[in-house]
Parts: sequence; C-alpha cells; structure tokens
Amino acid sequence: MNSMYFTEEHESFRQSFKDFLQKEVVPHIDKWEKEGTVERFIWKKFGEMGYFGLNQPEEYGGLGLDLFYTVIFLEELQKVNSGGFAANMWAHAYLAMTHVNKEGDDRIKREYLTPSIEGDKIGCLCITEPFGGSDVAGMRTTAIKKGDTYVLNGSKTFITNGVYSDYLVVAAKTNPEDKHKGMSIFMVDRDTPGISSTKLDKLGWRASDTAEIAFDNVVIPAENLMGEEGKGFPYIMQHFALERLIMGINAHARAEYAVDYAVQYMSERQAFGKTLDKFQALRHKVAEMSSRVDMCKEYNYSIAKRLNDGVYVVKEASMSKLLSTKMADEVIYDALQLLGGYGYMEEYPMARLLRDSRLGPIGGGTSEILKEIIAKMVIDKKEYKPAT
Repeated sequence: MNSMYFTEEHESFRQSFKDFLQKEVVPHIDKWEKEGTVERFIWKKFGEMGYFGLNQPEEYGGLGLDLFYTVIFLEELQKVNSGGFAANMWAHAYLAMTHVNKEGDDRIKREYLTPSIEGDKIGCLCITEPFGGSDVAGMRTTAIKKGDTYVLNGSKTFITNGVYSDYLVVAAKTNPEDKHKGMSIFMVDRDTPGISSTKLDKLGWRASDTAEIAFDNVVIPAENLMGEEGKGFPYIMQHFALERLIMGINAHARAEYAVDYAVQYMSERQAFGKTLDKFQALRHKVAEMSSRVDMCKEYNYSIAKRLNDGVYVVKEASMSKLLSTKMADEVIYDALQLLGGYGYMEEYPMARLLRDSRLGPIGGGTSEILKEIIAKMVIDKKEYKPAT
C-alpha cells in the first residue's frame, strides 16, 4: 500500500471494486467487445454501488469523496482488459457529469446529475468536430438564440457513448464571430428531433459506442444553457486538466497490468530447460519497463494530490498525458514481445491491450497539441487560469 496517498479505506474500496468487476463485468467483456455494445444493466449496477458518484456532491446523491477514490476507479477499470468498456464508464462519470455538476443549475443537476449517479441516465460530452480535431476554438457547430430557445446545427465526432447515451452535453458557438468568447455549453436530450448518430468502426476500444453526431435544426430550451453564455471555452479548458490526468492514470494502469501479466507468463513459460524469467536479457527488459511505469505512476499520484487540493494543474496534467500514454504504448509493445507468438493471439490480453492503448496519444488532445501547450507554458511563460 502506498501510504503517502492511499489510506486503509482507499485500499478497502480498491478490493471491493476489484471483486465487483470480476463478478459483474469480466464475464461479459468478450461479448461486449465482439458486439461493440455494453449492455445497459451494468450502468445500473455501477450506479447502485455508488461508483458514478465518488466525486459528486452528496446533495445530488453523490459520495463527495477525495480524488484518490477516482484514481482507484480508473486504475482497476484498466485491468479488465477492455479500454472501450472503461472509456464508457469514465467518459460518463468524468466528462459528461463533470460539466453537469460544474455548470448545470439546480434543475439540471436534479434532472440529469442525480439519475446519472444512479445509473439511470447515460451522458456523453460533445466537443470534437470532424473538421476541428484538437482545435476547440475553431468549432463550427452553432447554437443561435431564437426567442426562448436555441437552434443547434453542426456535427461532432469521436464521441464516447455517442450512440446510446440519454443526454448530450454539447459545446456550440452562440456568437460565431468571436473565436474564444462566443462558445457556450448546452444540455440536450437524446430524443430531441434533429439528432442523428452514426457508430464509428475503430481499431481498438471495440466495446465503446464511439459516434459521429449530427444536429439538424435541433431546438432546445434556453433554460438548457449551462453556465453563462459565451464562457464555454474556459469551461472546457479548465476541465481538460482532469481529462488529461485521467488518461495519464489510465495509461500507467494498463501498462502496469501488461507488465504484471508478462511477468506471470514468464514465470510459467519454459525454453531451453528454464523459465523465461531466468534469462538475463528478458529480466533486464522487465526491469526497464517496470521502472518506467513506476515513474509515471508516482508523478500522476502527485498531480492527483495537487488537483484534489484545488491546484490548477494544466501543465502537469498535460505532461502526464504526453509521457504516460507514450510510455504505455511502448511498454505494452514490449510486453507483447515477451509473450512471443502468444502475444499476437487474441485469446491472450496483449493484442487487445496494444490496440486499445494506441488511442492514448490521440484522444483528449493529441501529443502534438500537448507539446505546444507545454512549450507555451515553459518557454513563453503563458499562464492558464480557471474560468471565473
């Protein structure tokens, strides 16, 4: 137990969540991976156990726990060997629900946040666009005010939970002339006329229903504006720190899982009269892999501590995602090699791990974008501040 960050209560939660995943999730993973759909019942079971409310306010049914419960939640989700299933869960709980909690008014929280915590409603966050990618400020989707409504037109892509979610948290330009200050955030019900979703076929994350979504004259009530009009860009930016740290934590957790699996395999597999874990070249490879995992893990824990204490960790979270996702890709690649031909077989976990991990340096801000953000902060002394 790492007592610097985790208490006995944390570790007790970790064990109970592990047990829950083994009993309720693992038996279904291969089916969900094959079908590309996570069945609805598991959302309700997560909700009943309180897993969607770990960091949410008690007033709306959450548990109000510190961020290290979230760290455990993320780490253990990576170890069921389905990046797609994990993404469905954390995109709901930490992308969509974060905006609902931070920018939604009391009505929106009671109508959407509480059912989300209970597992009765599934949310998705719609920011990325087909022509925009990481250029959030270049968004083309518009929400033009007409009387007591807004009319939404445009499209989003690579949206996790984009097909089966019950509501969509949508970023759109309310003032298309203003690049940064003309963006706002809206709550949109799935059954609103004019919304269509197309499921995307992906290299990995097969269990996740990633979608492209089109909005064709979608009329939404003005009361579904979340937060202040025109402040959507800073709202999005300030939550990116959490999203990037999440992806950094996911990366070190899946890499750790890969190393643990490879070490176990090596202890059982024999060649030339001895087990693989007795060959010096392979032992030293594992030593290097394990060291890289631990370095990222400790750094990510320190960022989680600062974020939990209210520090605005944009630079550190960007560094976490940049380096942890690169490390995970390389460590999992090496772990697959340690299994030899079996690493290439679908009945072993490494092939899926390798595919799923590859999204790490892309989603939530590409590594190229992160490098420029970090360079601006380190070289140009640019300061990013939370929305006021």
